[in-house]
Amino acid sequence: MRECEIFSSLKVPCGSKIVIRIDGRTFSKLSYDLKFKKPYDDQFKDIMVKTCEDFFKEFSPALIYTFSDEINILLSEIPFGGRIEKLDSVFASFITGSFTKNLSKTTKKPISFDSRVIPLSEKGTVNYFKERQDEAWRNCINGYAYWTLRKEYTKGETMEILREKKSSGLHDILFERGINLAELPAWQRRGMGIYKKEEIIEGYNPVKDEKVKSVRKKIFVDEDLPIFNAEFFSEKLIL
Repeated sequence: MRECEIFSSLKVPCGSKIVIRIDGRTFSKLSYDLKFKKPYDDQFKDIMVKTCEDFFKEFSPALIYTFSDEINILLSEIPFGGRIEKLDSVFASFITGSFTKNLSKTTKKPISFDSRVIPLSEKGTVNYFKERQDEAWRNCINGYAYWTLRKEYTKGETMEILREKKSSGLHDILFERGINLAELPAWQRRGMGIYKKEEIIEGYNPVKDEKVKSVRKKIFVDEDLPIFNAEFFSEKLIL
């Protein structure tokens, strides 16, 4: 019945940059069940970082960018011969398994992530990550606005205020209540990046009886990302 596996030969386009976007399924309910703090929870953030690090160690991508329950993976090499079925199934299951392993709390229901393959040009790759970072910023504004207003209004009233107000209006609402968005941690406003960073390692050469220095790349978690642009990807040797 192998002839019925009609998608097994579907592969990513040759010469494209490949991004895999992985999203948590029904994570709003998961956050409620596990009593994570709103709008941001440090424990949840740490779990997502550990999950991304696990993936990086296993598959060595060029970049992982994460915010909320979303993980964006820019591949440096395309495994599984570029087969989309394998990329989607293996990556989503790996992230699910890693997240579950790193979660110290017991859940009532199984955790799952979905996955999609996104082929891009080099310019399109930069624009893609800029758009996802813009989404992280919108999540930050809306999240703080929603949970701040919920202290004063019902859920319906809060949603109505959010629909009527533009971004600048939400800024004002939060500022009046003592929240300055510009002073929030960068990882909440811009997300987090995981990539390899060059470090100088000092060692000792016993043959020459002298100290030596070498450059090695180590996995680096960037919680203070700048606004994405082409220069960032070039400087970090990502593209």
